[in-house]
Amino acid sequence: MSNKTYLASLNESLHAMMEADERVILIGEDILDPYGGAFKVSKGLSSRFPSQVLTTPISESAIVGLGTGLAMRGFLPIVEIMFGDFITLAVDQLVNHAAKFRWMYNEKVRVPLVVRTPMGAYRSYGPTHSQSMEKHFLGVPGLWVISPNLFTEPGELLKQAVTRLQEPVLFVEHKYAYAQPLLDVPDGMVLEELAGEKGFFPASVLRHRNPDPAMRGLLLCYGGLSKMCLEAVLLLRDSEGISMDLAVITQLSPTPVVQLQTLFDQYKDTLLVYVEEASVAAGWGSEMMASMQDFALNTRNCQLRQLRIGSEYSVIPSSKQLEGRILPNVQKIINQIVACF
Repeated sequence: MSNKTYLASLNESLHAMMEADERVILIGEDILDPYGGAFKVSKGLSSRFPSQVLTTPISESAIVGLGTGLAMRGFLPIVEIMFGDFITLAVDQLVNHAAKFRWMYNEKVRVPLVVRTPMGAYRSYGPTHSQSMEKHFLGVPGLWVISPNLFTEPGELLKQAVTRLQEPVLFVEHKYAYAQPLLDVPDGMVLEELAGEKGFFPASVLRHRNPDPAMRGLLLCYGGLSKMCLEAVLLLRDSEGISMDLAVITQLSPTPVVQLQTLFDQYKDTLLVYVEEASVAAGWGSEMMASMQDFALNTRNCQLRQLRIGSEYSVIPSSKQLEGRILPNVQKIINQIVACF
């Protein structure tokens, strides 16, 4: 197993980008050393690059608006929102400004703005510090939503978003994943990367070497659930004889059509399962299912079998025991998949 953690990968990437290009600016609350941000992703940056790290008051809308203006003036701003729940305070800036200026100004400006923020639960932080809000931003024209995981180097994905894409990005990290080491490919599986449509943001597909043709399928997930879903896949194989391959998606929006078409062609005759941390209502899994169904309409004699797994339709409690009842876990995933065979 790799010794590098998810957090270290992001921190190293920020250091490297700021050293390589003084246009890379970090903006956010409590990001100066010695604190270095609520989850320490920004640690050490203000000491090394004091002119490129700007601490701000608590005003998410103002921070994202400042970042948008800097992006339009040729900088490469990275905005850190301390908790993803409060991205709601910057919706207007993201949806009505950053995502639209390219078209409103007839391609005369670009907005290479990256807004980093931690989402997710499993830490008993309660209703307003534990949500997975990213589903509310999917499908916004001009706004990319990217979620790093434990298989694809998070820092490399961040570098692609900051220095290469030249579009506004909501970069969704997972607070529970920060301390986790990056994952190796387990025995009996092989890893394939499916490139994105612009060459960015690949999907990681882990396939069983010797699947049972009658007991196989594909589990799709993203972000902080990558480790949990891998554990479920391995237990399904070893305890139930079910060969569920695993696809970990990094590009949540725009929908990665080419990657999904490839997966549809390979798995259309099996069970397709989508696991997300938010409730499934109007969520990422729903969009994935709809995309796959669109492919099926053009495929003769294709009867898709699809399943969504997510949190209960509830706020997230502060109690660890109650939180555990609401959120997905390995056993819940296994039970629902076994019931399909």
